[in-house]
Amino acid sequence: MVDQPAWDLRLGYLIHDVSRLRRMMFDRALAPLGITRSQWWVLAFISRKDGLPQVQLANELDVGKVAVGALIDRLESSGFVVRHPDPVDRRVKRVFVTKQAKGFLERIRKETDKFNASIAKGIDRKELEAASHALLAMKRNLLALSDVNASNGTKEEPVTKPKPRRRRRAA
Repeated sequence: MVDQPAWDLRLGYLIHDVSRLRRMMFDRALAPLGITRSQWWVLAFISRKDGLPQVQLANELDVGKVAVGALIDRLESSGFVVRHPDPVDRRVKRVFVTKQAKGFLERIRKETDKFNASIAKGIDRKELEAASHALLAMKRNLLALSDVNASNGTKEEPVTKPKPRRRRRAA
């Protein structure tokens, strides 16, 4: 019989380690192309939802507005995206991929395919499919837990620092 708590703990560490190592090695694979994984991630997301407002992009990627803004700044200076004001609300900036980015994304797709093939080397297709199914089921379960917590009002609120009190000057 499998010791359940130890097995669960090992599985969690393994998922975390594989994810961390994959991110690290993927960054190295993309380095010769002059783009970081974070930039690629944002660029790929925008390419699927071209014209998305910058604030909505930050929300959907679960990244801070400032962080997304900095990533978009770098992508814009590289010629991969452009920002245009929303036609209805000029305060809203919509982000669009450029023609240059579309060609670049094709190059990245080829590198990604090679990278994924190299990390799956020696693993039977059925094992990969079983692992994928298991991870997708875990993802669905986690999302369901998130929905349940949100509907119960148990969603954690961000911790904020109390504002410092002003001292009154003695007259």
